Amino acid sequence: MAYWLVKSEPFKYSWEQFEKEGLAVWDGVRNYAARNHLRAMKKGDPVFFYHSNEGLEIVGIAKVVKEAYQDPTTDDAAWVVVELKPYKKFKKPVSLKQVKQETSLSKMALLKLSRLSVQPVLEAEWKSILELSK
Repeated sequence: MAYWLVKSEPFKYSWEQFEKEGLAVWDGVRNYAARNHLRAMKKGDPVFFYHSNEGLEIVGIAKVVKEAYQDPTTDDAAWVVVELKPYKKFKKPVSLKQVKQETSLSKMALLKLSRLSVQPVLEAEWKSILELSK
């Protein structure tokens, strides 16, 4: 099992909208590194849901329910989507400020590759974020 983080601007697609819909086709990714991460996702993998630009916080956990397939928003076969389902909303979101202050998270992709919309998360980082969300 691998761990992931996806970013969404809440004014475009918020956790609340995600929960209401119950399923999201994670489309529109047009960065090769992010696309490769989508391709690597497996059914059942947990995914942090991060509000970018506004909020700047990890607000919950999703699960991959369908692995990568052709992005229906383009005819270009280079781009893929996955399907995500909400799993758990954090009672206490984890802010970017908290992540930056936690020394165990200093090498997290969220800090090092801040513009990447789909990122891997190491198991130790995953556990640290879960602790911060309590």
